[in-house]
Amino acid sequence: MELIQKVRGMQDIFGEYQRYFTFLKKVARHEFRKNGFTRITTPILEHKELITHSTGESSDIVTKEMYDFLDKKGRELVMKPESTPGVMRAYLENFLAEPQPVYLYYIEPHFRYDRPQKGRYRQFHQVGAEIIGEQDAILDAKMIYTMAAILDGIGLAGKYKVKINSLGIPKERERYILELQGFFENKKHLLDETDLARLEKNPLRLLDSKNEDVQELMKVAPKITDFLKKESLDYYMQVKEYLDILWIAYEEDSTLVRWLDYYCHTVWELVDGSGRTQDAFGWGGRYDGLSKSIGWKDAVPAVGFAFWAERLIEAMMESGVQLRNKDAIQLFFIQLWDDAKKLALPLSIEARNKGINSLLSLGTPSIKTQLKKANRVNARYVAVIGIMEAKKWVCQFKDMEKWTQEEVPLNELISKTIWLIGEENLDFYHPSKDFILTDGVENNSQGNHVNSLS
Repeated sequence: MELIQKVRGMQDIFGEYQRYFTFLKKVARHEFRKNGFTRITTPILEHKELITHSTGESSDIVTKEMYDFLDKKGRELVMKPESTPGVMRAYLENFLAEPQPVYLYYIEPHFRYDRPQKGRYRQFHQVGAEIIGEQDAILDAKMIYTMAAILDGIGLAGKYKVKINSLGIPKERERYILELQGFFENKKHLLDETDLARLEKNPLRLLDSKNEDVQELMKVAPKITDFLKKESLDYYMQVKEYLDILWIAYEEDSTLVRWLDYYCHTVWELVDGSGRTQDAFGWGGRYDGLSKSIGWKDAVPAVGFAFWAERLIEAMMESGVQLRNKDAIQLFFIQLWDDAKKLALPLSIEARNKGINSLLSLGTPSIKTQLKKANRVNARYVAVIGIMEAKKWVCQFKDMEKWTQEEVPLNELISKTIWLIGEENLDFYHPSKDFILTDGVENNSQGNHVNSLS
């Protein structure tokens, strides 16, 4: 029987990649907390209608990419391809009585049966946020600012551009769509099969066309901003004014749209500037009509954004962002036989409690084998406790970088290691310090707080 492999388009996340992912999540959580967001996790499974009604029956997600199935009672379910519809559903079910607007963020896995390629997987992760319950241009600008702060925080400052546009309100967009259809009516011979279908079903998608003829035509085609009335233009102007106040540089891009009916006013993307087909780190927009599309009686003002986590991780790696490895082993214990184990075990625990990242070699292999393991995990120092060392209560202390060795009493081993690695490199982090209150007072029992990337 052959070994069963992972499902195509999925990935195992571990090692260096996991460290970048953890770093991204920590930076994002930090920025979200600073800006008033709280975390929400919505179910992996949603009713299929939630996605079809929000994303559209003719969208690629619905027609080609959804993981959908019938449950044992014949209900149509889907593994969520995006989070915004689920967050809006959760808002309508749980948050209407809360102070408005509601600030929510998520870091979630999603699923699309798409062609696997660089930075795109069938199980992928999005880092996103929604502000629901109020319409104000300052909220749109705040979202763009938060996105920029996350990219800057993960080391991508100066490596992205902000593009913005306005869709106005539905009536204005409808007038624009009619003009766009009229513009292309006598140019259908330049459209391929895909774009002809877009012209028929959803003309706004022509603005995303990769056909070079269409891209050239879009330079002289009607622009949606030409169809905005005063109120929409004023709203768009306010967004830009707030971005200027926040020192967020941006480019206006009249081809930037969202083709779903519930989007309105501001839309944006943060792109890497490469010009590649998939150049967006993340995108966002105002979607005041989503609530009605999923069955609520009224429009609920909302604005949100999402990043592709995998694209950000690969961008960090390609940009040379170096992360401190909080899993690096500072002290590795090698032991031979039971007497040595009985000494090494409490010492390794004490080392951890004193902030040293230590690891105890278990089992009974030879010293040679254990030294190879110490090298494999890149241990900085090694304490060898053999039969004779156990009797004398000492160890052979090895510096793995300088290739030196000396005999050290076991009661001095911890203090010597701390002196060598430096107190500033000790790790006393424990979640209880951040979260548990004791009699209304923060728990400081864990000593100095050094942030961990684990």
